[in-house]
Amino acid sequence: MLDSVLGAIGATPLVALNRLAAGLPARVAVKLEYYSPGGSVKDRVALRIIEDAERAGRLRPGGTVVELTSGNMGIGLAIVCALRSYRMIAVMSEGNSVERRRILEALGADVVLVPQVGTPRPGQVSAEDLEQVEIRTQELVRELGAFRADQFRNPSSVAAHESATDPVATAPGSDTVPCPTYFASGKIGSISTGTSFSRSSAPFIAGGPISNTSHKIQGTGYAMMPPLWDPSLCDGFLTAGDDEAAETGRRLARVEGIFGGFSAGANVACALRLARQAELGALVVTVACDTGLKYLSTDLFG
Repeated sequence: MLDSVLGAIGATPLVALNRLAAGLPARVAVKLEYYSPGGSVKDRVALRIIEDAERAGRLRPGGTVVELTSGNMGIGLAIVCALRSYRMIAVMSEGNSVERRRILEALGADVVLVPQVGTPRPGQVSAEDLEQVEIRTQELVRELGAFRADQFRNPSSVAAHESATDPVATAPGSDTVPCPTYFASGKIGSISTGTSFSRSSAPFIAGGPISNTSHKIQGTGYAMMPPLWDPSLCDGFLTAGDDEAAETGRRLARVEGIFGGFSAGANVACALRLARQAELGALVVTVACDTGLKYLSTDLFG
């Protein structure tokens, strides 16, 4: 028996995609991060950030936590704050899916919504939208004297993934799981470890042209260089646009029974492409960052 729900964070399963990857030279496996209490990969980071801040004296009993979020990081923090009796304020764009804000509110977090720049685009957030969210986040931190989790700049983010997200170290029965040959992920904002990364339709980090700073893969690809990004860890880049991400996400659900979000679709699309090019017997590992339940109001499954 666990002492609290925090003990359920991590140890998410690694599942082979034997149907979608049938006939390919390499095997493909996906880590199902929606098994975590908050339904996403960000639960690990949220717990580590709060624990490290407590140890450093940056967060004290009765304190307030503020974070810019597309939803998942805020949800993870809201769970930890509920157990630690902190006030949690999630600052997010109105373009993020409504399910995320409702989950945050259900967990006791205060949600501050920031209007989108220009014409509202439900379910689609741009780099310009995120800039306004950042401004409001900084204002609240100053006004309240709050602790900012600051997931993109906080070294605890990388430490959390290095120690806990590794697909071999945390997979049930990991003694018999072969070492991944490739790791593909588009969530490099706070996941900056691995060997091969996919990316969304804005090829900013790869040094390519940016045609559009707005897309449907919430929480990534805002034409922003993550402060903790280490390019030496990356062997290459693959692309997955909105349509391919959505279509692969639907196939993932209907063929493999894995109900992930837009980013899961993008990650799997790139992992499958990598598996087609890989050497025989290689293992490509990727991540289902969150659950499709957070996107029912969008056109992902509409």
